[in-house]
Amino acid sequence: MKKTVLVSGGAGFIGSHVTVELVEAGYDVVVADNMSNCDMTCFEGVTKIIGRRLPFVQMDFCDMEAVNRLFEEYHIDAVIHFAAFKAVGESVEMPLLYYRNNLLSFINVLEAARTHGGCNVLFSSSATVYGEPEELPVTERSPRQPATSPYGNTKQMCEDFLRDAVKAYSEIKGIALRYFNPIGAHPSALIGELPRGVPNNLVPFITQTAIGKRECLSIFGNDYPTPDGTCLRDYIDIVDLAKAHVCAVSRMLDGRMKEPYEIFNVGTGRPVSVLELVTAFEKVNGLKLNYRFAPRRSGDVTAIWADPTLANEELGWKAERSVEDTLAAAWAWEKHLAGK
Repeated sequence: MKKTVLVSGGAGFIGSHVTVELVEAGYDVVVADNMSNCDMTCFEGVTKIIGRRLPFVQMDFCDMEAVNRLFEEYHIDAVIHFAAFKAVGESVEMPLLYYRNNLLSFINVLEAARTHGGCNVLFSSSATVYGEPEELPVTERSPRQPATSPYGNTKQMCEDFLRDAVKAYSEIKGIALRYFNPIGAHPSALIGELPRGVPNNLVPFITQTAIGKRECLSIFGNDYPTPDGTCLRDYIDIVDLAKAHVCAVSRMLDGRMKEPYEIFNVGTGRPVSVLELVTAFEKVNGLKLNYRFAPRRSGDVTAIWADPTLANEELGWKAERSVEDTLAAAWAWEKHLAGK
């Protein structure tokens, strides 16, 4: 009997790619999203890629009644929770919005998982929980530092919610995937990152600048203590990241977890600077970007990248796509959106 996976926030960037990989791995998938940070473009793209339409529920996970109705309508074997706001800078400006949405939505998911016969919960966490790390690369044993933004704080708190719920309720099992900087698009160019308004993430701002939607790309800070003065990050291809979720779900559903609550870093282990990424985009796509250096942005850490050994060994997963292939896919997606 096929297992059913609920993907909350599944019409967005990461959720849509994870949905494709889950379907291709043989799972039944239910997608739910309140559409606060996306439209139906990626969901329609998923339909084209897999050749059929999946169940879709437009709902807000902060609404407990709606969450309960969803769990009553479908027998959910696992939940992958993406329904959260995710922009570091925006969270600094609007902390209460982030706390209300990100915390309440996840509490409701955990409550529903507990009261509807038990469930496996996969939480979409982030490398932001490591703050400004003391040692690099970071492992799962690296200490969590005080969050540098409300967004990062919500990730830490939700990890704690999951850890404590698993400890208290034997019917819940949980995995937190701490991922680094997802970029790129599906090789089909039918789904990718599509932010509303001005992008908060680097790559869509790069592609929108390249296609002429944005006049200039701002690189925040060129005076960091790094080789070229710009921040160092671990950029991971979105399809590689999506495959890690499938590996984690199968680990939960197949009963292969060694502990009822587990944590895995999902990254490449290769640091790339912001300026290096911009230069690589220009080279692989034969373009010249208009960019300028701007003052540092509040909440940004200097450098962070993963030690992905645990995920490699325990999940049987490894990042495979090159930065060049990833940036070519991101540009193909931008051109697809523009009808070029």
